[in-house]
Amino acid sequence: MANYQNQNRYHRNRNYGRSRGRQYNDHKQEEIESNWDICVESFDKMGLKEELSRGIYGYGYEEPSIIQQKGIQPIIEGRDVIGQAQSGTGKTATFAIGVLQKIERNYLTQALILAPTRELASQIGLVVEGLSEYMDVKSYVCIGGTDVEKDKEMLRKGQNIIVGTPGRVIHMIIDEHLKTENIKMLIMDEADELLSRGFKDQIYQIFQELPKDVQVLLFSATMPRDVLEVTKKFMRDPAKILVKKEELTLQGITQFYVDVRQANWKFGTLCDLYKTISVTQCLIFCNKKEDVEDIAKQMLEKDFVVYKMHGEMEPREREQIMRMFRKGKARVLITTDLLSRGIDVQQVSLVINYDLPQKKESYIHRIGRSGRFGRKGVAINFVTEEDFSILKDIQTFYSTQIEEMPGNIADYL
Repeated sequence: MANYQNQNRYHRNRNYGRSRGRQYNDHKQEEIESNWDICVESFDKMGLKEELSRGIYGYGYEEPSIIQQKGIQPIIEGRDVIGQAQSGTGKTATFAIGVLQKIERNYLTQALILAPTRELASQIGLVVEGLSEYMDVKSYVCIGGTDVEKDKEMLRKGQNIIVGTPGRVIHMIIDEHLKTENIKMLIMDEADELLSRGFKDQIYQIFQELPKDVQVLLFSATMPRDVLEVTKKFMRDPAKILVKKEELTLQGITQFYVDVRQANWKFGTLCDLYKTISVTQCLIFCNKKEDVEDIAKQMLEKDFVVYKMHGEMEPREREQIMRMFRKGKARVLITTDLLSRGIDVQQVSLVINYDLPQKKESYIHRIGRSGRFGRKGVAINFVTEEDFSILKDIQTFYSTQIEEMPGNIADYL
């Protein structure tokens, strides 16, 4: 341990008309106040179906979180909703409960839930399945990298709720295997990712195939200004449940930095930390898949037990690793931002940013993998001399303090 201690909807019928340097690009958070403050402080007061209530309590929920207290009711009332809350506060269950309450008993597809990654879509599917355990509801996860023929067969049987990634979903719609005429709810999880960059055209295509009066629900921990501007074009008087930028820093997560001085000292620092981090479940984030591969290889050569995952690995291999990680069989996982959004592994108590993220918004998504739903967590950031300006930007952006890591780091885990 001495080494690092000494290193100090676009044009649709409904009128649906971002390099890392020493500073981040300017993707500012829009300061929009919430316009929905009604809180329902218990699930019993929400007027939920008895079978759904059984599923909620059976899933392990006792009392709703703040986003659930505020977010479920407007969904049930049919309002468009923009829901922004810290990672680990129950956003997925918020929209899942709202959707399940509104689903009618038939074989028609009534809700479409979109997510930017296969892993997140799969996790949402598990939440929906768990909450609907006592309901006569059929749900299916439709994602890329899986058997297309199985998708066709399952869609043919009729599914009330489809959870999927945009590419596979539009494929099924175009080939007329996924019928859209009865879809009354469209939900976008990690909406800022879905409404920017590579997904935008696919989202546009999907919108074009949906009924004009579809209810739109957007959920994310961050809502950059450009995304909020887009929402004005395809949402109708949405209930806005937003937290301000300065409120986004996660409660219960202790943040530290390690001054590694230069990039080629990061690996030695990580090795020094291994005995500490291997006693818990830990995620290590890198910016490039090549670094994930290289670090994992070097650590395995030193007989450190680690696993790796990034977007160019085969889907089946990724799924197997995620299953092991969720069950606690894989304890240290090196990954890219592929796993920074929405992946809920309750036992994760430590996140290491081997590289500081390339976007400020990604920081909260990464460290939010620890401290899920009120649990304590620790985030450790490796910082080179060139990174200190970026670290300062993060502290300013989130109105937070990131202290130098103490020698007794194990006491925080």
